Amino acid sequence: MQESSIGGSSTVASDLPTTSLDAVQLSQELQRLADRAGIERWDLGAACSTDLSVQVDRGRPKQMKGAQRSAITIRVWNSDGLVGVTSTSDLSSSGLERALAGARDASAFGNPDDVPAFSPLATAPLATLDQPLAPLSNILDLLTTLQSAEAALLSSHAAIGTVPYNGLAERFGERLYLNSAGACRQQRLSTASLYLYARAEESGRKPRSSGAVRLAYGASELDIAGCIKEAAERTIAHLNYAPIETGRYTCVFSPEAFLDLIGAFSSLFNARSVLDGVSLSRRESLGESLAVPFLSIDDNGLHPGNIGASSFDGEGTPTRRLPLLEGGRLVNFLHSEATARAFGVAPTGHAGLGAKVSVSPDWLQIGATPGGGQQGLDRHASHPIGVDETRGLVVIESLSALHAGVKASQGSFSLPFDGWLVKEGVFRSIEAATVAGDIRQVLQAIIGLEGEAEITPDGLCPHVWVEGLSITGEA
Repeated sequence: MQESSIGGSSTVASDLPTTSLDAVQLSQELQRLADRAGIERWDLGAACSTDLSVQVDRGRPKQMKGAQRSAITIRVWNSDGLVGVTSTSDLSSSGLERALAGARDASAFGNPDDVPAFSPLATAPLATLDQPLAPLSNILDLLTTLQSAEAALLSSHAAIGTVPYNGLAERFGERLYLNSAGACRQQRLSTASLYLYARAEESGRKPRSSGAVRLAYGASELDIAGCIKEAAERTIAHLNYAPIETGRYTCVFSPEAFLDLIGAFSSLFNARSVLDGVSLSRRESLGESLAVPFLSIDDNGLHPGNIGASSFDGEGTPTRRLPLLEGGRLVNFLHSEATARAFGVAPTGHAGLGAKVSVSPDWLQIGATPGGGQQGLDRHASHPIGVDETRGLVVIESLSALHAGVKASQGSFSLPFDGWLVKEGVFRSIEAATVAGDIRQVLQAIIGLEGEAEITPDGLCPHVWVEGLSITGEA
């Protein structure tokens, strides 16, 4: 049996939650049960966590939750090579025995046209991640911290009357991947998150809202003061609003907004979507020019800024940095074992284990291609390059309704947004508007990247300038 590969720091606090998961012991027990049932080939993916979360409403507790969660998926291959899948939350010997038997029985109905196999990299070495493990806090301490943060945000401006969406949460979790060929992966991880979304209103004016998020490995490491300050500044900046004239504008996407937009169209890079015929890309798209020559996009789940990074995917394949666009050209797809086999390449570490193996990005890193000819732009300049001064420049802070306003298989989008109109160096919040376009045209209409790339919860990205986007103002 291979030694357990553990991602993360080896330093463990003495008062971390106890766990019932021992990867080596569990693997041995599964093999014993499989041998007894005549099962030769199996694998298991598991995710277990202890979660604490609190929410408040004007100083009063709104919600306090503690939960232990577990999700275990077991796959079994029968003598015909077909796969059966079952899910359970019972890791006792009897529970595992029932799950193995259920998966074995289900394998008779497996899809012969979609048969996954073990990842050839499921026993390859893993990257060592610097992820210090923090003990869970007392839930009453979390409540006190959030009450103080809400009070500070409410007192930051007279117009801020409520913080309707807020939350402080901690999680201690473990992930496992085991298979009958000797793969034995285990990772432990602690995370904490804080979000504050304020609502401000002045007499005779519409309410305005904005917020901020912070992530860390433990609640004591959260930048609470920075979250309060950012939420207040963003909310206050939208108080002085005005309608915008419908037309075409040069737009500057914030890092968060551009990452949301690219994420909504991640099927461009998804081999599963390509094979299923629901991607704008095709098998032959590799090497094609997808964007301007100074744009590069990587999927880099191992970046130090990625709180919650996983060292392996649902099939045990190691996580790694994968270039997707280089110099504007599509150079790689995201793969599971099955899609990689279909394309004749190696798995990339982006699989999710389930009845049908999914493929998804980890953490996108967007920036300029060295020597690609990108020009640095500055929206604070008195006459920004590429801007129609009679119309001004639109800064898109955040996008909404991504689930409804994006047609990923067609490339089109129409999304409400929060942002500002900049004319002659003066910023004014936009009352209500939508931005619409086609992702293929957007990627070819980028005219520059502004400033250093910023770390966000979803990735790394600078501000991105795009020319000629359609903005529809409120009628």
